[in-house]
Amino acid sequence: MGACLALGSLASCASCLCGSASCLLSSCCPSAFNSTITRLAFSFLLLLGTLVSIIMILPGMEEHLKQIPGFCLGGTSVPGIENKVNCDIIVGYKSVYRMCFAMACFFFLFSIIMIRVRSSKDPRGAIQNGFWFFKFLVLVGITVGAFFIPDGIFNTVWYYFGMVGSFFFIAVQLILLVDFAHSWNQSWLLKAEDGNSKFWFAALLTVTVIFYALAFSFVVVFYIYYTKPDDCTEHKVFISLNFIFCIIVSIVSILPKVQEAQPSSGLLQASFISLYTMYITWSAMSNNPNRKCNPSLLSLVTDPSATPAPGPAPTTAPGSTQWWDAQGIVGLIIFLFCTLYASIRSSNNATVNKLMQTEEGQGLTSDSYETGEDGVHRAVDNEEDGVTYSYSFFHFSLCLASLYIMMTLTNWFIPDATYETMKSTMPSVWVKISSSWFGLAIFLWTLIAPVILSDRDFS
Repeated sequence: MGACLALGSLASCASCLCGSASCLLSSCCPSAFNSTITRLAFSFLLLLGTLVSIIMILPGMEEHLKQIPGFCLGGTSVPGIENKVNCDIIVGYKSVYRMCFAMACFFFLFSIIMIRVRSSKDPRGAIQNGFWFFKFLVLVGITVGAFFIPDGIFNTVWYYFGMVGSFFFIAVQLILLVDFAHSWNQSWLLKAEDGNSKFWFAALLTVTVIFYALAFSFVVVFYIYYTKPDDCTEHKVFISLNFIFCIIVSIVSILPKVQEAQPSSGLLQASFISLYTMYITWSAMSNNPNRKCNPSLLSLVTDPSATPAPGPAPTTAPGSTQWWDAQGIVGLIIFLFCTLYASIRSSNNATVNKLMQTEEGQGLTSDSYETGEDGVHRAVDNEEDGVTYSYSFFHFSLCLASLYIMMTLTNWFIPDATYETMKSTMPSVWVKISSSWFGLAIFLWTLIAPVILSDRDFS
């Protein structure tokens, strides 16, 4: 118990969460936790599940997963459970789907439990901020059960759940990136006001120009390699529309009325979001089953003049090497950054805070700790008067994140009718590209909301 009370830093908190059984069984003293530490702890569970999913999809795991009763053809069997799936083909797909299904169910359960929790004095606040050992056992139990789910229609149904959840999580990612860019811009503007303004304004200008240059360069590359004069009409529309939309939000961000309502808004945020939009556009086009419109990066590097054969692109199982493609790795890196940032964010952007269901400026700060008479720093409960973030919405976001990871690690592929090969589908392309439009609309709203709703307090 004393180990939990003597939480002096985030590192000591992590050691408490993952350390001795006595500390875990003590529920880690709910009153000793503040909002940020709790969010980091739940994010740690998500990242742990993500790491397990990555390990399961690595080449060479087939023989180990065959030992799971009834999991695949050629492995051990369970009476009443019959599978005709070749583990050598889609073992990574199946294992990632079941691991992420367990995580999504876990966070969705907490999202339901935590609806309308107003302060840490609510009995459910103790569940939110403590009992970590038992939470971990629940997650493990759901995971074990998920691996005994027979295939049937599960994979197909959960694939579409994954697409819908990923659609909304991409929008959540964009909101977090907007918030990050806003905080970044505000920080450098404050430093410019405090002194050496030329340096900080030059730094802002340089970063903004770099972001816009990269975004424009990607547009040119997309037109060259992902379109053909007589084909790839969808790609031409995607690239053109997103390029135009990025120009529009950039212009809006520097309009006088927007600047008057939000002095800290500017081109840094718009350039950052434009670059992210180009990534989503590339990610969408990378899922086009038409190989003529979707050349691999390797083919572009090794033989830029080669014209790929028309028709569906042959794909291999993600369980071999497929998940290591470039857009999947970039997506994973962005996911990790956004997950960590969501746990420690401290924002002064009221519009973003309203969208993310958080209070202003509630991040990992020195106010999160107090120093006792013995000189030891302890985490304090900063939610006795009211929660600093919506418990339910936070867990729902992690549920969406679980679905996004599932789709990212499996490259948005789906098995064919015989479970012999994996294939890309056009619905995944449309989900990604429409999520980029939805995200841009949200960013535009964060700019114009204080202007349109002038009677509301956005200060």
